[in-house]
Amino acid sequence: MDEIHTPLLVDVDPSRNLNDMLAERVRTRPDASLVERRSPDGSGWTAMSARQFDAAVVALAKGLVARGVAPGDRVGIMSRTRYEWTLLDWAIWAAGAIPIPLYETSSAEQVHWILTDSAVSLLVVETAEHAAVVESVRAQTPDLREVLTIDSGAVDALVAQGVEVPDEEISRRRGLANLADVATIIYTSGTTGRPKGAELTHENFYVLVVNAVKGLHEVVATPGARTLLFMPLAHVFARFVEVLVVCAGAAIGHTPDTKDLLPDLATFRPTFILSVPRVFEKVYNSSEQKAVAGGKGKIFHRAATVAIAYSRALDAGGPSLALRLQHKVADALVLSKLRTALGGQVEWAISGGAPLGERLGHFYRGVGLKVLEGYGLTETTAPATVNMPGRTKIGTVGPPLPGTAVRLATDGEIEVKGPHVFRGYHQNPSATAEVFDDGWFRTGDLGTIDDDGFLRITGRKKEIIVTAAGKNVAPAVLEDRLRAHPLVSQCVVVGDQRPFIGALIALDADALPGWLAAHGHPEMDLATARTNPAVLAAVDEAVERANQAVSRAESIRKYRLLETDLTIADGYLTPKFSVKRNVVLKDFAAEVDALYDGPAPSGLHA
Repeated sequence: MDEIHTPLLVDVDPSRNLNDMLAERVRTRPDASLVERRSPDGSGWTAMSARQFDAAVVALAKGLVARGVAPGDRVGIMSRTRYEWTLLDWAIWAAGAIPIPLYETSSAEQVHWILTDSAVSLLVVETAEHAAVVESVRAQTPDLREVLTIDSGAVDALVAQGVEVPDEEISRRRGLANLADVATIIYTSGTTGRPKGAELTHENFYVLVVNAVKGLHEVVATPGARTLLFMPLAHVFARFVEVLVVCAGAAIGHTPDTKDLLPDLATFRPTFILSVPRVFEKVYNSSEQKAVAGGKGKIFHRAATVAIAYSRALDAGGPSLALRLQHKVADALVLSKLRTALGGQVEWAISGGAPLGERLGHFYRGVGLKVLEGYGLTETTAPATVNMPGRTKIGTVGPPLPGTAVRLATDGEIEVKGPHVFRGYHQNPSATAEVFDDGWFRTGDLGTIDDDGFLRITGRKKEIIVTAAGKNVAPAVLEDRLRAHPLVSQCVVVGDQRPFIGALIALDADALPGWLAAHGHPEMDLATARTNPAVLAAVDEAVERANQAVSRAESIRKYRLLETDLTIADGYLTPKFSVKRNVVLKDFAAEVDALYDGPAPSGLHA
């Protein structure tokens, strides 16, 4: 199958905009919780109804108007994921302006580019440190009038300044935009080159969200539905969720630091979560290490094996009586504790941003968490395809969402069409023309569509490695499997125009102590671990296991352990943990060359 289309379920009046979506929520469920904020003492969460949130939005919008924000102005937000970001987003829309997100990890150069390219006039940052980064390039940002800091009371100051602005002015501004107007410009985090500003319209968000809520009603719109948002709100996936909960009638909380994720999940108790695969990998690996450290490693591994087998059996006629009994025991000993760690009532998880892998998908379903893997990009306003309740195939990213069409080009590139596809890159017509083919958006990803209409991602078009022997290799298959090992933080497969496939592997400094203790080894730093025989043996085993998924010609023949991790702060990862391959290959060129120096490989570690 080369093309599949899912019909639109809900039409939207072209005169509407996102402000109408919030107004509808206030009209239909005024007193139900919409946002929940962490209590000052950190012990719980304080609910904020739709009516209360709307009042806060209006008050802040009035402050923006008083500060000189005009309809169509660009207002930047640079912060971690927190309540104030969501409040600002909706207040900026209420003021008739356009929010421009910036990652809180952005460099001065990236900040300068986004502020100038989008002509941000007012910027709200979270901390004094963020303000200092902006100040370093302030002289080169002529459109930027003012920088306000959340931690220094920016929100309260804006609200106080806006008290004299009449409510009627906000009502007027809320009605100015229609579906065709730009709602936000999101700059692609970019694994290559300078970020491009994707112009996303009110239609992109509105039509996608109302149809996603209809299709995923069982997940996001049942009574009591709630989710804890911990992904960066500068990323399109989190912004999509921020709008989704308003339409779905669900409640949302925010966690700014993933180090607090498990405690916050325990107190917030979400019914569904949305995340990238790396978070699911970390939860699995930390749970495994905790079990091993407590002398219960064999029990955990047996429970994990049973969970995976149980899930696989669900797709093959159902588990046998013996397997159901084994699963019941595994649930009592291990699996129920994992559900408790995630808050106790989470039933659904939507995973996107990168392939999750069949093993983890089956593991979490065996635990009792139904993982719906999806696929999308900034340019598709997040999800274009997703597995649905009652229509799930683990290992795929599901069928197209309602209103979406997906087709494969002759070279296997995935192309997408629908009302959620962006209108183009800001001030970059040549880049826009490059990614469109008669209205179809060229994603740059490669995939296949099975006979049931489920899409499977097989790699990135630009990341295909061609060895010296002419073998085409998709690195994602190997990289995803290697990252699943608790010792591995990141992996970059190499071998373009080389005699064999190699890999650069970064050890996980956070996971190393637990792994050493769990396996009876003494403490050691990262530098020592790179040459430790036990560590090398474990990585060898992980590489050999990953190689089982590919042919001999595609397998990793030699790897090198890097002296440092690959992090967002160092510029090697995007905020959704995608590797910036071109940057890594440039900075670690000597390590790549070392893989291929000397005789043919006789062992895995170089």
